[in-house]
Amino acid sequence: HGIELNSNWLIGMQKNRDPSSFRDPSGYIFFERGEIFRAINQSYAKNYDLLMNCGLYDDLVKKGMLVSHKEVKSNDTYKTIQPELIKVISYPYEWSFEQLKDVALCLLEIQKISMNFGMTLKDATPFNFQFISNAPILIDTLSFETYTEGQLWKPYQQFCETILSPLLLAKHVDPKLLSTMSVFKEGIPLKITSKMLPFKTKFMLSTALNIHAHARSQKKYAKKDTKIGKKLSKNSIIGIIDNLESLVKGISISNEKTIWSEYYEETNYTDDSFQQKQSIIRKCLKKIKPSVVLDLGSNTGIFAEIAQEFTEHVIACDNDHGVINKLYNKCKKEKSSILPLVLDITNPSPNIGWMNNERSGFFKRVNTDVVFALAIIHHISISNNIPFEKIAEFFASITTNLIIEFVPKSDSQIQKMLLTREDIFNKYTQENFEKEMLEYFSIQEIFKIDDSKRIIYYFKRL
Repeated sequence: HGIELNSNWLIGMQKNRDPSSFRDPSGYIFFERGEIFRAINQSYAKNYDLLMNCGLYDDLVKKGMLVSHKEVKSNDTYKTIQPELIKVISYPYEWSFEQLKDVALCLLEIQKISMNFGMTLKDATPFNFQFISNAPILIDTLSFETYTEGQLWKPYQQFCETILSPLLLAKHVDPKLLSTMSVFKEGIPLKITSKMLPFKTKFMLSTALNIHAHARSQKKYAKKDTKIGKKLSKNSIIGIIDNLESLVKGISISNEKTIWSEYYEETNYTDDSFQQKQSIIRKCLKKIKPSVVLDLGSNTGIFAEIAQEFTEHVIACDNDHGVINKLYNKCKKEKSSILPLVLDITNPSPNIGWMNNERSGFFKRVNTDVVFALAIIHHISISNNIPFEKIAEFFASITTNLIIEFVPKSDSQIQKMLLTREDIFNKYTQENFEKEMLEYFSIQEIFKIDDSKRIIYYFKRL
C-alpha cells in the first residue's frame, strides 16, 4: 500500500498491456517504467478477496509456491497489484523433463493446499509458472476461485494435455517431444498422445485412465450434446489429485549418455589449458561487471558456474535435453540461480500465438549484456552451414559483450566432423572470422590458449 498510479499511467494501461495477457476476463498484466503490474477486474473481486483473506495467499507465498505482490492504488479497476518481478521468463517448451515434472508436482500441491482454504485452481497450464533458484513458482495470482462442493476439477483435461501428455511422451518416446509444446501451446491433444504412446501403456492403470480412456471419452462426448462427468465430492477430487501426483512422481527418464553428455571428458584440452580458459573467462567478466549472462552451448554448465561468481542472473542453454536435465538437477540440489534451458540457437523459440505476439521468441524475451559462445562456432558454421557474416549479425543483435571461442579447422573436433562430409568451407578461416565480426564489434582482447590452437575473443559491440 502507499503507491499511487497517476492519471497518465492509467491512460497508458491499454497501450502497455502484455500481449500474452488478454484471454483472462479476471484481469491483465501491464507495464509502466520497466515495472510490472496486474489489473484485477471487478468480475474477480470476490475470488481475490477470498484469496487474500482466507490465508491461502500468505501460506503459498511463505512456502515459495506463489509470487508475492503488493497492492497499489488505482481508480479504473477493482484492484491493481505489483507482483514480484521475475528477471528471466522461460516457457515450457524450453524446459527439461525434470523442470516440467517439478512444475506438475508444484501445481498439484497448490491444488491440494487450496482446497484446505475453500478455493481451487481454475486452470492448470505450465505457462503460469516460472523458476526462482530452480524452484517452480506460480506467477498467476488470478488462477484461484472459490471451491463449491460437488463441482468437477475444471482444469483436469488441461493438466492432462499440457503437462501429463508431454511428460509421458518424453518418457516412453523421446524427450525431444517436449519441444512440441511450442506447436501445441494449448496442450498435446489426448488422441495424439494415445496414438503415440507404446501399446504397453494401455495396461498401466493410471496412464490407461488419464490418457487412453480419457481420449476415448472425449471422442464419445464430442458427438453428444451432453455434459461430461458428474458431480464430485471434495474427497473424490483430492483422490484424483493424489492419483495424478503418484503418476507424475513415477514418471522418469533414463540418464543415458548423449553425444554431448561427456563432452568435457573427451575434449582435446589439457588440464592446464582448460584451467587457463576458465581464468580467461573470469578476467573478462571482472572487467565487464555483467548484469545478465547467457551461456550458449553451456553443456554441463562449467562456465555458467563461473559467471555466477559475478552475477546472480545466468542462463545456461544447450540443445541437448540430457545435459540440460542433468544441469537442472545439479542446480536444484545446490539451489543455484543458474537457469538451465533447452535451446537450439540455429532454430530458437519463435514468436507464437495470436498474431505471433502472444508468446515472445527467446531472443526477444531474454535480454543479456554478456553472451558466451565457447566451442560452438564450428558447430554453427560447419554443422549447420551458417556463414560467418550471418553469425556476426546474429550475435550483434543479442548482446553488447561477446566472449567467443574460435576453433581452427585443424582442430581435432572439426577434423572428426569433416570425416563424413565434404569440406566446402573455404571461408572458415581466422582471418575471415575476424573480418566479419569487426563489421559489428571491436576487439577488446584476444587470448591464445596454451597447448591448443583455439583462440578466445572478447568483442564489444560498436
